[in-house]
Amino acid sequence: MFVTENPNHKGNVAELAIAKEAAELGLSVLKPLTEHERYDLVLGVAGRLLRVQCKWANCKGDVISAHLSRSRRGPQGYIRRNYSSDEIDAFGIYCGDLDRCFLIPVEEIAGQWTLRLRLAPPRNGQRAALHFASDYDLGAVAQQEERRRGTAEVGGSNPPSSTDVTAFSEAALEEVGAHKFRNHFGYYMEQAAAGTNVLIRRHGKPYVRLLPVA
Repeated sequence: MFVTENPNHKGNVAELAIAKEAAELGLSVLKPLTEHERYDLVLGVAGRLLRVQCKWANCKGDVISAHLSRSRRGPQGYIRRNYSSDEIDAFGIYCGDLDRCFLIPVEEIAGQWTLRLRLAPPRNGQRAALHFASDYDLGAVAQQEERRRGTAEVGGSNPPSSTDVTAFSEAALEEVGAHKFRNHFGYYMEQAAAGTNVLIRRHGKPYVRLLPVA
């Protein structure tokens, strides 16, 4: 794909690509009517509206890289700032080299200036503190959110008197690999505190659960 080096042009292409794929997946795609919002799009995912900041990414070898900060000119030069969870809910990443879209919750990469998604494990075998692209494909994230919504609705349809420990543990279930859970423990702890039951898998098999306080 040929794209000029103009950052604004790349940003426009990324935003349109993410909106197109989201629409093809059947997600609602909304655009702010006012200017200077911190988010570019609002995506309706499993009954939730997510404020999404769109970014262009490049791919070199097995690594997809995207700059997450924003900058503005100040009296003494450019000022760089991160995005916070008060401003956006997720980053939408479009890699022009691969023509792939990704959706990453802002809590998982809070405070980072650059995002790196790996297409394959590094040769040294390291897995801790890494983000793998397959975990954040836009389509995969949307499907996971729909499954979580479905299990939450099933659990909520039972009367309180019939909800035992097993039924409670199945409501709003989110599955995650052990290495990803380890890297983002704080994020999943917040998810559990909000009522989501987190099932951690190790080598593809159920390993442990993180449950909210009853």
